[in-house]
Amino acid sequence: MPARDPGPSIKDPELYERLRDEGNSKEKAARIANAAAATSREEVGAKGGRAGSYDDWTVEDLRHRAAELEIPGRSSMTKAELVKALRDH
Repeated sequence: MPARDPGPSIKDPELYERLRDEGNSKEKAARIANAAAATSREEVGAKGGRAGSYDDWTVEDLRHRAAELEIPGRSSMTKAELVKALRDH
């Protein structure tokens, strides 16, 4: 199988390909690969604050976050479906 060409906007193509092979979306893989290239792979995982579990959020809050991320079909999703969609984004 020929190697995929992620394009010039991907700063760490090796990491991008590994993330895609693990099943991550193109957007998520690009975001992580570019963040890792800007600093280091070790620092990327340490970035960010601590957020509560999506399981503790209300359906209204989950839908609002899904809207921010433009997740399609969010208005008809159950809480479990919203949580899965947000985690997989």
